[in-house]
Amino acid sequence: MSAKYTIGLDYGTNSVRTVLVDVANGKEIATAVWNYAHGVKGVILSHDPNLARQHPRDYLDGAEVTIKKALALARRQVRGFKPEQVIGIGVDTTGSTPLPVDANGQPLAFQKKFANNPAAMAWLWKDHTGVAEAAEITEKARQLRPQYLAKCGGTYSSEWFFSKILHCLRTSPAVFKAAHSWVELADYVPAALTGTEAPDRLSIGICAAGHKAMFHESWGGYPDAEFLSALDPELGALRPRLQSVAKTVDQPAGSLTADWARRTGLPAGIPVAVGAFDAHLGGVGSGITPGTLVKIIGTSTCDMMVAPLSAQLADIPGLCGIVPGSILPGFYGLEAGQSAVGDIFNWFVNYLQPMGKAGTHEALTQAAAKLAPGESGLLALDWNNGNRTILVDQRLTGLLIGQTLYTTPAEIYRALIEATAFGAFTIIQRFEEYGVKVEQIVNCGGIAEKNPLVMQIYADVTGRPIKISRSAQTCALGSAIAGAVVAGRARGGYDDFAAAQKVMTGLKPKVFKPNPKAHQVYQQLYALYRKLHDAFGTRSGNGQLFDVMKELLEIRSAARK
Repeated sequence: MSAKYTIGLDYGTNSVRTVLVDVANGKEIATAVWNYAHGVKGVILSHDPNLARQHPRDYLDGAEVTIKKALALARRQVRGFKPEQVIGIGVDTTGSTPLPVDANGQPLAFQKKFANNPAAMAWLWKDHTGVAEAAEITEKARQLRPQYLAKCGGTYSSEWFFSKILHCLRTSPAVFKAAHSWVELADYVPAALTGTEAPDRLSIGICAAGHKAMFHESWGGYPDAEFLSALDPELGALRPRLQSVAKTVDQPAGSLTADWARRTGLPAGIPVAVGAFDAHLGGVGSGITPGTLVKIIGTSTCDMMVAPLSAQLADIPGLCGIVPGSILPGFYGLEAGQSAVGDIFNWFVNYLQPMGKAGTHEALTQAAAKLAPGESGLLALDWNNGNRTILVDQRLTGLLIGQTLYTTPAEIYRALIEATAFGAFTIIQRFEEYGVKVEQIVNCGGIAEKNPLVMQIYADVTGRPIKISRSAQTCALGSAIAGAVVAGRARGGYDDFAAAQKVMTGLKPKVFKPNPKAHQVYQQLYALYRKLHDAFGTRSGNGQLFDVMKELLEIRSAARK
């Protein structure tokens, strides 16, 4: 029998990636990447540091370019390969990244009058212009619909769907009035590939709707029109134009159109899975199961867990939702994360440039690795882009404490790494505080692949072994797995995710084991981190910080002996 393949389309912050995967073993036989053409590294910016948009034309161009390149590469590298062997497509994207569309489901940015209007483009996940609107939504829900907040961690975020739409209504009314509806990027791409963009044909995924838009079957899907009207009558009028049914990622959004078959070289009619977020399918590509925490570590992090639908789960404050059917069908999906990790390291290296051209990530990592835990005397908060979990507050900022006239760039770099590890440990504690046991940690993403020091510090801070996903492209692999599941066993795929994950995912042999002595020092530092975390991040935290600098100096002295 000839081999069968699926395609994973992975839409990141700066580029789109296509991975062609052998469904028999998960081997990635061809990869193609295309950097978005618009904006600065694919992101449209302005004088407002909270604004981050993308042009939707890049999403379509990126799919066409990368699929064609991946197929051409496969022809050269795999004897006898033919595009007809591709049996399905899966799609993952950033999120919440909604875009306004017309009555036919086409992005407003495709219209001449809106072509250069950032408000008519896709509102990227890290767009925080809706901070005030997020606070307003949170307060109104506390008053009128507390159940909405209970399922999304207690606070609605400026990174999410309705905050961005309400901000558009308030600041760009012409765009809001021209929009028939708003569609998540994770739903738009599968719809475009299958010709189902029209509102009466559009499929939406439970991952985006449930985690970012307060969608839940128990109250009829999205928030009701009465609640949305209490925020603004025009927002309430939008409610009937939003879909009422959300689907899991094992269902098809439709079949690849003849036009897209012509544009890419793929066979027409192959199924395209309902879309999901990159982190969710990154969890799938890392082999996520109950008890496994999957950390997708990149510019930010997403922390994913699943639990059986039979489990009695508490509503966990600070999480980005507990959603039936997200991540893995048949399980609750639990999402947490940090608003910046790699972005913090990049800020220090590329923006501050502490050592000029010599101050590369590699050079700073090498120098930081020579330092013992606590030796720098520094402590940082990892809030340079706000806090996603557990505080859900985009108005928090970064902090570095303990500097002296002799503080070095390498010491600061290590302190920033340690801060992100402390933030990661805080998330683990929140899961376990509410009865969700973390039995195994699997990391994936570029930093997990490239920086052993970061992984060792994470192990030492958490006191737990850190495992690494076998695939360097777990999000795209997860999408390819979704493509194999929607294709089904009859086409050469799989009937469910468990069967597909068993053969298509795995772990690397290298495990980062915690150093007991390092962990002991980090326990001391973490206590100080939590003191800063609670003092600056909560209303109830003890604001008395007199001892923090002194304790850092004592820890530093002990480390240097």
